[in-house]
Amino acid sequence: MTEQLIARVDELEVRLAFQDDTIQALNDVVSRQELELGKLRRALELVARRQADLAASMPGDAEDDQPPPHY
Repeated sequence: MTEQLIARVDELEVRLAFQDDTIQALNDVVSRQELELGKLRRALELVARRQADLAASMPGDAEDDQPPPHY
């Protein structure tokens, strides 16, 4: 009986070690993705700001695109 118990404890310790490795690997991936997401957000904000600046600097507005009143 004690040999079976020792074998079960050994099995559980091995499984725990593999689970710890898996958790650490997943944590590393999530950390890298969080950094990448932050970079992408900053890039998107920059693009949105540039697009807004470009739209503001374009000549004319929506009223210039309407046909004259005699149509």
